Amino acid sequence: MKIELPHVGESVTEAIIDRWLKQVGDRVEKYEPLAEVVTDKVSMEMPSPVDGVVTSILVDAGSTVPMGTVIAEIAVDGEEPGQTEVSSQAPRPMDRIGTLVKDVTNVGPTGSGGPITTGIESDEPSTGARYSPAVLRLAELHNIDLAQIKGTGINGRVSRKDVQAFIESQTTATVPASPVIDEDERMPLTAVRRMIAENMVRSTSETPEAWLTMEVDMTSVMALRERVKDDFERRQGAKLTPLAFALKAVVEALKTNRLANSTWDGDAIVLKWRVNVGVAIATQKGLLVPVIHNADQLGVSDLAKNIDSLANKARQNKLDVSDMRGGTFTINNTGSLGSVMGKGIINHPQAAILNTESIVKRPVIIGDAIAIRSMMNICLTFDHRILDGAEAGAFVADVKRRLEAVQPDAEI
Repeated sequence: MKIELPHVGESVTEAIIDRWLKQVGDRVEKYEPLAEVVTDKVSMEMPSPVDGVVTSILVDAGSTVPMGTVIAEIAVDGEEPGQTEVSSQAPRPMDRIGTLVKDVTNVGPTGSGGPITTGIESDEPSTGARYSPAVLRLAELHNIDLAQIKGTGINGRVSRKDVQAFIESQTTATVPASPVIDEDERMPLTAVRRMIAENMVRSTSETPEAWLTMEVDMTSVMALRERVKDDFERRQGAKLTPLAFALKAVVEALKTNRLANSTWDGDAIVLKWRVNVGVAIATQKGLLVPVIHNADQLGVSDLAKNIDSLANKARQNKLDVSDMRGGTFTINNTGSLGSVMGKGIINHPQAAILNTESIVKRPVIIGDAIAIRSMMNICLTFDHRILDGAEAGAFVADVKRRLEAVQPDAEI
């Protein structure tokens, strides 16, 4: 049976085969992981759709290939030799696409966008050996003669793992017992980090970005939150954060400022009817951006529960593909890191990303008096092809107005 790289969403066209978890001759059970796959949306383990034995691996680790590419072949239990059924036509369809890899970092709003390519083409070495682009890149980076390395891959081919092991063995042999203070350290890039770097460049090079900020008086919001947060946590089992109030204001503003909830499509602007907001969440594995779907249909209470649930799933590595796809706008709570003003990079192909910054008490002039107020900056990075300053300013002003209209004695 031919095994195809499964499609995980309309906007995902390519993926990197980061690492093979099975080799030729290995037995594999249905749903047992075959390979680690990295896309611009998520990193996951791709499971086998059938029980059988791996007979061929057609794509080297480190390679970027289109979704739907045949990447391996499996001799299915009970199948006659010579049969070439493709996995997508199997009589027992899979009930899931994949599971998230727990030791890699997903692409966040500062790094999401389109797929990357290997970027290296090379003639075969004079020895007749063939090397993948990832192996050639790593060898060139560390000035390694690949002929020195004994391959453990298919038919004795040198894999990226072989090169990394060789580098580590050389480092162990040459590093002095005491560290040299001025000596720099080179870290080979993971597939995810390469994708983040490429997508950041793509977003900033393809999208004419502009940026603006407004300050918001969050005093009433904070008073309301302080009044109800303990009871809310007891009843709902979730934390009530200022982000939930900010998110409510954002999703309401997106409904009346539709250009902020759109994408650029060459000869047209595509206005999105659904409001699916990605919420950036910092974890030990990196920045993850799960999506709250149809967020405009939820109140502050439900938004708070969704944020809390997604944050817990992200930190426990339990997010699935459906949690990561379909976002139409991104909100990044950089204030949780202590930032008071910042510029996010747009989550391509979305129109904008909004940073909510730290809430800081400071003196503010109200009328002719000076008062201590809880102030927060909201910072919008936007695609200037879609939004001009007037439209972007109107959207941010709408968010500001809705937050400042919250009453301390309101119900949530």
